[in-house]
This record gives sequence, structure tokens and C-alpha cells, in this order.
Amino acid sequence: MPEQGPEQVNVENKVPGTARKLAALAVLICGFLLAASLCFGAAENHAPLPNIFRPESTPADSIFHLSILVLIITGLIFLVVFSLLVYSVAKYRRRGADGEGDDGREPPQVYGSNQVELAWTVIPVLIVLVLFLATARVIQSVQDAPKPPGAIEIVAVGHQFWWEYRYPALGVVTANELHVPVSDPIRPSPTFLTLLSADTDHSFWVPNLAGKTDLIPNRTNHMWIDPYKTGLYVGQCAQYCGTQHAKMLLRVYVDSPEQFDQWVQQQKKPVVVDGSADQGRRIFQSTACVNCHAVSGTAAAGQFGPDLTHLMSRDTIAAGAAPNTRENLRAWLQNPDSIKPGSLMPAMQLSDKDLDAVTDYLETLR
Repeated sequence: MPEQGPEQVNVENKVPGTARKLAALAVLICGFLLAASLCFGAAENHAPLPNIFRPESTPADSIFHLSILVLIITGLIFLVVFSLLVYSVAKYRRRGADGEGDDGREPPQVYGSNQVELAWTVIPVLIVLVLFLATARVIQSVQDAPKPPGAIEIVAVGHQFWWEYRYPALGVVTANELHVPVSDPIRPSPTFLTLLSADTDHSFWVPNLAGKTDLIPNRTNHMWIDPYKTGLYVGQCAQYCGTQHAKMLLRVYVDSPEQFDQWVQQQKKPVVVDGSADQGRRIFQSTACVNCHAVSGTAAAGQFGPDLTHLMSRDTIAAGAAPNTRENLRAWLQNPDSIKPGSLMPAMQLSDKDLDAVTDYLETLR
């Protein structure tokens, strides 16, 4: 056997290292799949959590089936490539420290094979073509969906760091918690959303109901949902929009037609004047709160912050950052950074007595 040169020895010594790397990659992939299964299991056991694998609306369902197709195709590609790598490493590894069992011959070299070149050109082109056509079909079906008569229309405006929802045809304005009616599969009643931004880029994403759609300043985007089941669905602003991007949460309440009508009627009711909270109302209206917030029927007409007319009808405050309880509401008024660091709401430096009075007043806004 001819003496091996330094380069040949170095190359052969690298082969066992390659095998170790492939084994480590396999372990990493298995760990990732296990973690994903645990996450999805947690999503199922501790609902509501966002879950792209449990679509409850036509757009989400279309995206889900497209994702499964892509995962199957890419998974097959991965299995073929990974199997060939493992086979090559096992077949052509060095046979021993002294090279025993290795006759030193170079494997057959294939040059200019029309069959091989045709295969690795045509097969990838066909794969890309299939993925392109499937994706284009889903995009077209979601973006060009017709708007049936009687569909609910909502204008969603992204702010730093909260959501504003306007129902123009119903005369309702609310914040952070979106209410929509369930859609009957026999007589679909989808909800169409017009997406606007008041400041920077945001992204509206409720995985169970639809894909991500951006809210961009000076641009109008659209999306629609037709939830199959009643319940609460949660989402997230999926575009980094500043310090409190992570706490700009989405809560979509899918109500039955009767519940939705009741909610609309409740939101249309004027503010009930409670004489026991007069002191808190006077303090609220004498501070800078009225420059940012609106309360219908009062001097508060600000638009920079959420409309507070029916504040206590909401389950959360601070765009879903905390449950809407008296303790959290008082802490939010006293020091917003204690609940949402970096929020744009200033602390009004109220005394404990005034803080309690304003909290009492806000609790009457139902």
C-alpha cells in the first residue's frame, strides 16, 4: 500500500468527527420535536394559548393545510438528504487506525451524467413549482374572499402599546378586547377588519383565527376571520413596535349572535352617573387624563389612549397585561411601570386619597 500523505491522513481523521456532528444534529432535532410536542400539549391543556395547529377559522384552516403540505415535502427532503449523509459516513468511514480493511482505492467518479444532472435539476424545480402554486392558491383565496351582505366591519388601529377597535356601522368604540360573532358554516357571517396604525409598525396575529397582517403607517391593510366556535382566542402584536411590544396582547372574544347583540347594546349605553363617585370624577376630569382618554358624555375626549366609557366591561387592563381588578387598576394608576414598564402612560402623582377616589370612579364605568 502506498504511503499516505499528510493531507489524506487529515481528511480521513475528520470522518469520525463528522459522524459525531451528525449524531449531535439528530439528538438536537429530536429534542426540538419533543419540546414542540410539549408546547402544543400545554396549549391544549391550558387554553387559551395561541396554537397554529388548531385552526378555528377559514383563513387559519387554509394556512394550516398549506403548512402541513410544506412540512411533509421539506420533511421528506430532509429524510432523503440525512439518510444519504448517514449512509455515506457509515459506508466510507475509515476502517481502523491502521487502515485495515481499506484498500486505499478511490471510489468511482461520475462525470457528465445526463441522468444525474437532469434529476437534480428537474426535481427541485418541480418541488418549488408545487410549493409556489399551493401558496399562491391560499393567498388568492384568503385575500380575494368576497364580502357577503351583513358582514361585520371593524377598524383596528394599532397604538403604542394597545389596540383600538371601532365598529362604524354599530357606533361602538372599544379597546384591547375584540368582540365578534361566531360564523355559522351554513350561513357564514365573517368579520372583516381594516387595519391602520397610529404611530409605528404593528402586526395583528391571532394564530387560531388567521395569519399575520401588518399595520403600517399611511397604509390600509385588510384581513378577515370567520370563527367556527365561540370562546376566547388570544394573539400577539407580531411586529416589534417598541419597549412594550411583548405586552401588546390580543384578545378576541367570539360570541354567539345573542351574546354579541347584548354586548353591542351594552357598549351603546351612556355612562351611568354614580353620585358616590363624584369626587373621583372631578379629580379625573381635572387632571391630564382627559387629554388622552375619552369617556362619553363627559369632558374627557382624548384619543391618544383607550376609550374608558365601558372600562369595567373588560377582563383585562393595559392591553391584556393584567386582570381588570380593583387592586391592579389602582396600581396601574399609581405607577403604570409597575405593570407595564416602558408604557407611555404617565404616573399622575396622586395622593392615596385621590387615588382611591379615581379608582372608585373608574369602577363605575361599566
